[in-house]
Amino acid sequence: MEKRKTKTMPQGTIKTIREDRGFGFVAPSGSSGREDLFFHASAVENATFELLQVGQEVDYDVEPDPRNPSRMRAVHVRVADAE
Repeated sequence: MEKRKTKTMPQGTIKTIREDRGFGFVAPSGSSGREDLFFHASAVENATFELLQVGQEVDYDVEPDPRNPSRMRAVHVRVADAE
């Protein structure tokens, strides 16, 4: 069965991965002037956190960070074009 996206998710590139700490940062596509987005290892959905690589393209959703609501974080992080 073919999966279809019901909405367009923002896209970006993995900028930093801290495997030892279980988090990383995504640089949003077209990010001139936009902050990198924090993501936690538990936010990765279609791959394992350990297999993510710097420079890899990802899709994600954005929500306020519960620890600092003035900042946004990436959730539902998915490797772009992965099955």
